[in-house]
Amino acid sequence: MKPESGIILGWILLVARVGAARRGSPEEASFYYGTFPPGMSIPPLLCFSWGVGSSAYQTEGAWDQDGKGPSIWDAFTHSGEGRVLGDETADAACDSYYRVQEDIALVKELRVSHYRLSLSWPRILPTGIRAEQVNRRGIEFYSDFIDALLKSNLTPIVTLHHWDLPQMLQVTYGGWQNVSMTRYFRDYADLCFEVFGDRVKHWLTFSDPRTMVEKGYETGLHAPGLRLPGTGLYVAAHHIIKAHAQAWHSYNNTWRSKQQGMVGISLNCDWGEPVDINNPSDIEAAERYLQFCLGWFANPIYAGTKSTEQGLEMSRLPTFSLQEKSYIRGTSDFLGLGHFTTRYIIQRKYPSHQGPSFQNDRDLIELVDPNWPDMGSSWLYSVPWGFRRLLNFAQCIKCIKNAIIYVFTAIKDGVNIKGYTSWSLLDKFEWEKGYADRYGFYYVEFNVRNKPRYPKASVQYYKEIITANGFPNSQEVESWRLKALETCSINNQMLATEPLLRHMHVASEIVVPTVCALSILIAALLLTFLLRSHS
Repeated sequence: MKPESGIILGWILLVARVGAARRGSPEEASFYYGTFPPGMSIPPLLCFSWGVGSSAYQTEGAWDQDGKGPSIWDAFTHSGEGRVLGDETADAACDSYYRVQEDIALVKELRVSHYRLSLSWPRILPTGIRAEQVNRRGIEFYSDFIDALLKSNLTPIVTLHHWDLPQMLQVTYGGWQNVSMTRYFRDYADLCFEVFGDRVKHWLTFSDPRTMVEKGYETGLHAPGLRLPGTGLYVAAHHIIKAHAQAWHSYNNTWRSKQQGMVGISLNCDWGEPVDINNPSDIEAAERYLQFCLGWFANPIYAGTKSTEQGLEMSRLPTFSLQEKSYIRGTSDFLGLGHFTTRYIIQRKYPSHQGPSFQNDRDLIELVDPNWPDMGSSWLYSVPWGFRRLLNFAQCIKCIKNAIIYVFTAIKDGVNIKGYTSWSLLDKFEWEKGYADRYGFYYVEFNVRNKPRYPKASVQYYKEIITANGFPNSQEVESWRLKALETCSINNQMLATEPLLRHMHVASEIVVPTVCALSILIAALLLTFLLRSHS
């Protein structure tokens, strides 16, 4: 599976810790010092580019302001059914809708050259349908956002859809279960190309659609919260692939000659390693894991085939006609490849009486090595060598160093990688986990009204890597680690004083005005009493 353009834009979640790497693979015994291909400018993706990213729903807040329509995530979090940890919502999130300039300043502080953002479909089209209503204030917001990025010499990479489908499309049509969604998405994409394409040259149609359909239509853990095991996610994915192709063709036919941009898709995949590399069943299971994870979406787009059929008399996986296969194949100018972690894979056949489900369809079990460092989340482990293997398969801090060095070694292996985007700029709303997990470069104090941001140790470390464009030598890399830890210590001291500052904030904003008001009231009462006594 190889992207026809040969361009891969890779980004992974970057855990903000710094420390010594634990060796869990022979590949970790060697560390390649050196720098990435020279140059930092992304247009037209001729040089290697460093970046950072975020998504609209997770950071913007202002969920019902300035004409924005509700999204499926607004409805999901407002349902009152305990679907999100702590019943949290992203109604305010990081308040990034009102703090664009401040957030861009943080991006500049990292010294990156590009910034990945997503547009909120319901902020631009409140009902999701262009023919019904276009929210000009939403368009102005993103237009100003893009202008501010360009003014700061930051290249915008814009995702059209990062999970926040307009709620009206879900209510009226059943969301991605309905093929009409492909037309509405094309119309939305075409509007975005029209109003932003003179300045945006790198577009992503969807971000991690596999997770979107698996948790949204199979397990119900994400919006829209539907449980349609073994069928719903396949139908949704089928329509998303068609929608992606329609958007690409729209750009290719109407806008490419004028705007000279690129349109791709962002697919996420963890690496699946066979438990026993000498066991054909485990090897086949690991291959199947990757096909269900990555090939499911990538093969129709890059190779014109699907790879997850099981040879049943009647497949639950919708098929494309020959005409549709031809229409979809080649509809991507680059592949955005996301990666978080790795799993060991072993073959397992599930009993048929359990009924259809995505998990059972794969006929495998996922395992983790207890020696892998966990990153503070139940599912996230630091296994950076898996990223190198995933990049080679696609061809197409704990530990920032480990994560990036395996991108570097993949380039040495011959993989054509053009950029690296770390996820994410800020701590933010983490879907069903609410605000419990913190993956940002900047710590956000959500309980304080102005939501202050504090740099973590990873900020300093990432800046050093970007400035050097890689890892020059062992002594310098070690000095970066020590400097980052020193920065982390200073920031922790700042955070330790935050409760005191918060109490002072409360005193200044609540207690003092209240005492003043009471004093005035008491004075007025005393004055009234004295006047009456005098009379």
